[in-house]
Amino acid sequence: MTAWLDGVELARGIEEAVPGSVESSNATAVWVRPERLHDVAARLKQAEAWDFEYLNAITAVDYVEYFEVIYHLTSMRINQACIIKVKCWGRDEPSLPSVVDLWQGADLQEREIYDLMGVVFTGHPSLRRLLLWEGYIGHPLRRDYLEEPLPYSWPHGG
Repeated sequence: MTAWLDGVELARGIEEAVPGSVESSNATAVWVRPERLHDVAARLKQAEAWDFEYLNAITAVDYVEYFEVIYHLTSMRINQACIIKVKCWGRDEPSLPSVVDLWQGADLQEREIYDLMGVVFTGHPSLRRLLLWEGYIGHPLRRDYLEEPLPYSWPHGG
């Protein structure tokens, strides 16, 4: 069974490897600064001590004041997993750097978060809607999304 890497211990290692990147940590997760996300992700994947070569999932939570994007990573070599969280401020245009260049599996997950939550992943090679059609107004998993009748008919619908 895969063991969870202690967040406090991991935070110390991340801060040594990428100074100024850790906002906080607890026993289960490490919060990193948005502008340092890509550097931290690259280090977690490429550093021999960690070798987090597998991205299990990316998800997002709308806390109204900010969005939190959560990365679940696993190292098969050392049989450990970790959680990296990033607070993404700004409701108008929340953005984070893409990690698609590090983990190809992030492609559709970043597109889904963009589609449903409106978080823009800068540097994504093809950031566009995944589940909803182009031209859909809003992002339906946001807490401030107002469900209203669509001003147009469903594409190719009756």
